[in-house]
Amino acid sequence: MTKLDAILPAGGRVDEVLARAAGTEIKALIPFDGVTILGRTISALRDTGVVGKIAVIGGEELRTSDSAQGADLLIPEGSSGPDNIQRGLEALTEGGKPERVLVVTTDLPLITPEIISRFISACPPDKDICVPLVAKRDYDGAFPGSTATFVTLRDGTWTTGCAYVMSVAALERSRPYIERVFENRKSKLGMAKLLGPAFLLKFLTKTLTIPDVERKIESLLKCSGAAVPNSPPELAYDIDFVDDYEYAIEHLTPK
Repeated sequence: MTKLDAILPAGGRVDEVLARAAGTEIKALIPFDGVTILGRTISALRDTGVVGKIAVIGGEELRTSDSAQGADLLIPEGSSGPDNIQRGLEALTEGGKPERVLVVTTDLPLITPEIISRFISACPPDKDICVPLVAKRDYDGAFPGSTATFVTLRDGTWTTGCAYVMSVAALERSRPYIERVFENRKSKLGMAKLLGPAFLLKFLTKTLTIPDVERKIESLLKCSGAAVPNSPPELAYDIDFVDDYEYAIEHLTPK
């Protein structure tokens, strides 16, 4: 298997409550058993044996942290999530352009090399963007009593994970469309306009299917997309609030 270079956007901040509990406002630097999420992520990627260069994009505090020293490239953060991914991509392609890259957010404390390898191997090689879908039954089985946001489709109840395999050419071509989606992500009206009435009607009547979602990805981003069902639930357990942090500590504590 050809190794994938990895992009780790690490500029995310947390609210004051979680910052006080974790001792940092930067998600990637939240520690678990003495190791930050960023450190855990870099180690997990290295241990897969299928990841090449690793680019970390973040602020000055992160780039001077010991947690980032395992990365090949440390890049100053930009103005948005898509901008940070683009910065990582530009740095990785200076020595030659790879066909595909792996993008992993740095708020996933429970991922392992096996989980990352399993997702990568499940991604169709002919699709431009591959997104993990995690079934509610799998998530609830792995993390009972925790919270996550799920969407019910005709073919199951799902949430998305936070790791993506992307075609470099498609990523560059789709940047204006990705920026548009990112800008509207917190606006119900904006997202409704992007998704369109037919898609929203199917969603509201619970007749939407995974192929419908894939076609919508293709129409929004102007590239082919694949939802990867039954992906590992650890790809969807991210840290947003203090409850997530406390639950993860308990989950990682040996019984």
